[in-house]
Order: sequence, then structure tokens, then C-alpha cells
Amino acid sequence: MIAFVRGVFAHKTPAQVIVDVNGVGYDLHISLHTFSAISNLEKGQLFTYLHITENGHTLYGFHELREKDLFLQLISVSGVGASTARMMLSGMRPEEIVKAIVQGNAKQLEGIKGIGKKTAERLILELKDKLNKQAPDVAMLSPVDAQQYSMETDALNALVSLGIARPLAEQALKKALKSNHLTDDLTLEALIKMALKNI
Repeated sequence: MIAFVRGVFAHKTPAQVIVDVNGVGYDLHISLHTFSAISNLEKGQLFTYLHITENGHTLYGFHELREKDLFLQLISVSGVGASTARMMLSGMRPEEIVKAIVQGNAKQLEGIKGIGKKTAERLILELKDKLNKQAPDVAMLSPVDAQQYSMETDALNALVSLGIARPLAEQALKKALKSNHLTDDLTLEALIKMALKNI
């Protein structure tokens, strides 16, 4: 599995980018959200997801890890394919999609090309609780709270990747943050270490 590619953006369109990595060109399908983020950049890193079907392999690229995470959540829902998920991330920002699902706003989701009433309702039914636990409305948070949320999310993902059960990791992080308020000089590494002491 290719986790990310880093190189020169040799060719860009609102739906595609070719990344030159040491002379090898990776053709990535991207959302409008990612295109907006990289449109003025000559080089950079994109997180990737390799979608394998009987018709071929397609590599998707994401400017942010949270966009990739949301993409994976979306395609886990029956009836939502990779193309539809990319269309959703082109029609709405990741935080807008999360907000619509968490608030049960099917009408807003139906406004995206390829999303009908049944699919919108299925997205809400299957993802509402998951997204509600993972992502509060970041758009409504103050810069300081948004920074804390971002660091908490990164720390939680790191703990889970270490093999710690998500509920246990969440509890350990809460304890760590309660005893040590987030400050400008607190690093992600320090937060993870504090959480590990609470497990």
C-alpha cells in the first residue's frame, strides 16, 4: 500500500495531478478540495489510497489526512463508490460533509451530484455516530480549540496504530489533557507519551 507520495506536481487539473517522484510519474485522482490546496504549489506531499477493482487500479490523492480518513469512511457505506466519494469531497469541504451527516441534513447531501435520497439517508444512518465521536464541528471552534482538536485527533490515531483500543486511547488522552492543559510548546510526541502513561 502506498501511504503517500512526495514530489513535483508535474501536471494539475481540478480532478487529477501527476506527481513526479524521482522521475516516476504517479497519476492521482483528486477532489476539488485538494486541488484548491495545491493549485499554487509546485511540489508537495499527498496522502494516497489505492482503489482496486476488477477493471483496474486507481490511486487517489489527498492534501490532508482528515480528507483521506473521511473518504475511507464514505466508501465504507454501501452504494458509495470511490468516484462518488470524490464527488462529495469536490462538492463540499470535509468539515461541511461531517456537519451535514452528524446533524442529519439529508437535503444538503442530496445537493451533491450522484447522491440521492436513499444514499444520503444511508450515509447518515451508518456514519452519524462514528463521525460524531471522532469529529466535533471544527469550523465552530476557536483557533486554540481547533489546534487542540487537531492534536488530539493525531494523537488518537497514533495510539490506535500502536495497537491500543480506541476507547482506551480516548480515555488516556482525556486524562493526559486534564492534567496538562494544551500549551503552545506541547508537542504531539509529548502528548502521546503522556497518554501512554495513563494506559
